[in-house]
Amino acid sequence: MKKAVSVLIVGMLILGLFAGCSDDGATDKGSGEKIYRIGVVQPMDHPSLNQIRDTIEEELNDLGYEGKVELVFENANGDMSLLPTIMQELINSQVDMIVPIATPSAQAAAATTETIPIVFSAVSNPVEAGLVTSFENTDKNITGVSNSIAIEDIFELAGVLTPEVETFGFIYNSSEINSSVGIERAKAYCEANGIPYREATITGTADLQQVASSLVGSVDAFFTPNDNTVASAMATYMQVAMEAKIPTYVGADSMVADGGLATVGIDYTVLGRQTAAMIARIMDGEDINENPVEQIAEYANMINVKTAEALGVTIPESLKEDFVLIGE
Repeated sequence: MKKAVSVLIVGMLILGLFAGCSDDGATDKGSGEKIYRIGVVQPMDHPSLNQIRDTIEEELNDLGYEGKVELVFENANGDMSLLPTIMQELINSQVDMIVPIATPSAQAAAATTETIPIVFSAVSNPVEAGLVTSFENTDKNITGVSNSIAIEDIFELAGVLTPEVETFGFIYNSSEINSSVGIERAKAYCEANGIPYREATITGTADLQQVASSLVGSVDAFFTPNDNTVASAMATYMQVAMEAKIPTYVGADSMVADGGLATVGIDYTVLGRQTAAMIARIMDGEDINENPVEQIAEYANMINVKTAEALGVTIPESLKEDFVLIGE
């Protein structure tokens, strides 16, 4: 009799063990409700990327997924060599989806799995990055929301806000595809419009002060697109710019909030909401190939009034109606 009871108990334990797992990698709360697990990966910590991450979580809750989704947040803290390991660990833990934020994370995710759905956010040029063959053709396991910025609009804004600027200085991390693609578009605009420019590249935040200082005296304004490395060290960038009285045009709202003069750039809250909406559709059963890559739906028109005053820049009344003025 004891032997029969022992066999029964062992059998129940085995059944209980399998009941805690699912055939699709999702976990079970014990109530029978499936929890969809999503690995959210960012390459470093800075306000823009953090805003996307936080907005994705808030928007999923607002869409009714609170308690139905488990978000596993990972951060490479600036060490891109860690991204493949982070992706493999997420796959080993049986996540149902990976949401990489920014190009390096998306490339690492795509190189690690061809089966788990990937929804990227904040990738300026997913075709150039080798993630998709076109915005319309998502025939693999990856899609997402692109944040290509309004380069031409930024230079047109500079022409109105600081018409005395003749030569621009481009500062960026050449190893960031999102940034280098933006710089190529800026060069094309300047060359087509007869605007002189100089460029200087960094490999990390430690280079920024020296590189920015090297352009002081030879340029009238700085321009940096949506560059994660520069965005993570805006205090250093702005220290050089403000001491030299050089206006700085940037590619994102968070970079204006951190002292840049102005942008027609990325609204990371909008970007996070769009990404969350795509995540939700795929969680609800849509295939990746039913979701072509989206472009960010709305740009942030923003001017930092405190920076403008410090530089002696007068904001025309015509801009005050269409731009968000911060730092007043």
